[in-house]
Amino acid sequence: MIRFEEPLPMLHHSQPPLSADDRPEDGAGRPSFLSRYLARIGLASRPAPTLEGLALLQAAHQAAIPFESFDALTGAGVDIAPEAIEAKLVDRGRGGYCFEQNALFLRVLSELGFDAEGLIGRVRWMLPDDAPATPRTHMTIRVRLGGRPWLVDVGFGATVPPQPLAMDQPGAAQPTRHETYRLTPRGGGHRVEAAVAGEWRVLYDLEDAPAPAIDYEVGNWYTSQHPASHFRHQLIAARTTDEARYGLRDNRLTIRRADGGIDQRYLSADAIEAALREIFLLTPEPGWRRVIERAATAEVVA
Repeated sequence: MIRFEEPLPMLHHSQPPLSADDRPEDGAGRPSFLSRYLARIGLASRPAPTLEGLALLQAAHQAAIPFESFDALTGAGVDIAPEAIEAKLVDRGRGGYCFEQNALFLRVLSELGFDAEGLIGRVRWMLPDDAPATPRTHMTIRVRLGGRPWLVDVGFGATVPPQPLAMDQPGAAQPTRHETYRLTPRGGGHRVEAAVAGEWRVLYDLEDAPAPAIDYEVGNWYTSQHPASHFRHQLIAARTTDEARYGLRDNRLTIRRADGGIDQRYLSADAIEAALREIFLLTPEPGWRRVIERAATAEVVA
């Protein structure tokens, strides 16, 4: 069902304050990184390093910190140094893409006592099986709990797994509150797929060995700077909540509800800015208007 220029739904994300015991200060006399992060995603206390705590943290992160790539689109560049990610995603209320989102989440997991490490993979979303190899441009996380490995991802846009996925159940369907997922062995690693519109679609092929930092630096450079990267040409934002997935690609807003309902609409430049504020929880910056106006002409309803 496609609509044009309808009023956008108002969404709210509450952020209850942390208790005084959860607000230790950093060296600058402000709340610590971890307490500021938990406040950013709306959690009032530290989750325990358990599967339940991991799932709670992942869902809260995805609902509060949107996927977006404006710094690549505008040419500002994407800095994945820990302090740059912290300033952007935690303190400035911005979102980011996988190298920012999952690096931030990995840092949080480590501070909370989880056994976690970063992995890297090749995106295969919307590609035919015989498409050439893609670059290694997607970061994810492996968490071990009680000896079991779990895939955790907070940075794959509108099809991001909404909860931890077991990595020791090859080929098994794993239902979530949105799509069903599966991981199958492939080339010494894992192929991650989601059931969309009645068929399995590949998200990415994941390497099993932990990735060194230089691999993320190279992948981030390609994703944010290379002319072939779609992040250099398309306005992209996404957010996942318990109720729905929200995706914006140029001027096409898609809402996929957990009950199966789908709504699409095409937006003007002003409506794109409204969607960024009200749905994706972003405050448009002055440098975004040019790319927003260009995105508003990408698709036209006949």
